[in-house]
Amino acid sequence: MRRVRSTPRPGWQKIVESQGLVYGTPARLGDGTARPYWDESVHYEFEMDEILAIEADVELLHSMCLNAVEHVILTERFADFGLPEWTWGPIAESWRRSDPHVYGRFDLRYDGRRPAKLLEYNADTPTTLLEASILQWHWLKDTHPDDDQWNSLHEALVERWGAIRDRLPGDEAHFSWSSADASGEDNITVAYLQETAAEAGLNTVALAIEEIGYDEDLHRFVDLEEAPISTLFKLYPWEWVLDDDFGKKALALLPETMWIEPLWKTLLSNKAILAVLWGMYPGHPNLLPAYLDDPHELTEYVRKPRLGREGANISVVGAGMETTTGGIYGDEGFVYQLLDPLPEFDGMRPALGAWIVGDTAAGLGIRETSGLITDDGAAFVPHRIPQ
Repeated sequence: MRRVRSTPRPGWQKIVESQGLVYGTPARLGDGTARPYWDESVHYEFEMDEILAIEADVELLHSMCLNAVEHVILTERFADFGLPEWTWGPIAESWRRSDPHVYGRFDLRYDGRRPAKLLEYNADTPTTLLEASILQWHWLKDTHPDDDQWNSLHEALVERWGAIRDRLPGDEAHFSWSSADASGEDNITVAYLQETAAEAGLNTVALAIEEIGYDEDLHRFVDLEEAPISTLFKLYPWEWVLDDDFGKKALALLPETMWIEPLWKTLLSNKAILAVLWGMYPGHPNLLPAYLDDPHELTEYVRKPRLGREGANISVVGAGMETTTGGIYGDEGFVYQLLDPLPEFDGMRPALGAWIVGDTAAGLGIRETSGLITDDGAAFVPHRIPQ
């Protein structure tokens, strides 16, 4: 694994815009100056044996996470996740029904010398998908056409939609995002996922989640045409869905209306799962020690809110230093994880986002930042596997 400087393609801005990247505020360099969010002036090179090792680690972590869901449900540890009690039964039922899942992203620490370490699992609403699947693939074909890349995302997504198609109620799937996202990233991500579902043969409809209606007479969700919603993909966190009466209706209508990602993923998208995993697999080479509500024996640690996003409300406590980010999260409680700083390459720290589609590892995206916390100032950079 190494970081390599490269010459951006002429007109790269228009190229990535034509491929859908019409969002993304500028990222930041170590001195605070702006850099492009998509930055192809650098990229990372990997040896194939490194990629194969990470791929195996990701599929192992995925299976461990599924075991952790089973453990939480069998032992009824829902309170550790800050979930309201009225959701516990429906979450368990969603798991027992095997409500279908599509994708997720493991965020990893990796330096090419030690096994990959799980930092967190974005199991419910992961983004940077278009960048990982489409943008960096076209960059590779334009700049290093004879090289390889860990990237079967598009094909895997189409195959996954096809695999679960017969398990979905009805023959139409709605794809939803929040219109409150001013950046447009969620809208574009959903549009891309809708495209992969359509390619798999599903009939698809797009609408903002705020536009979903409820027919009080027929007791069902409807779209703007008053048509019933039988399958709903949402790029909208489950914890927000469950925050009001809309969530009670959503759970009452399961599985008549199927939600993707499924309700049981409320357990995997919550950072409490990090502590559950460590309790189940202490000392595992792909895990970092993690605990609920207290650092226990850790003297250097990262304190993460159970439901935090984009590096918000994180505290890093190390030898002689403490850093805290602002935000709106934390009332739901915290998880304490051993501080294992991201490796440094030319003053930047890459976080590897390894994608799982269905139950198979399918690709890699890299975000890098100069600080210890991968936040909304991180840039996305491509990667390749030289032949």
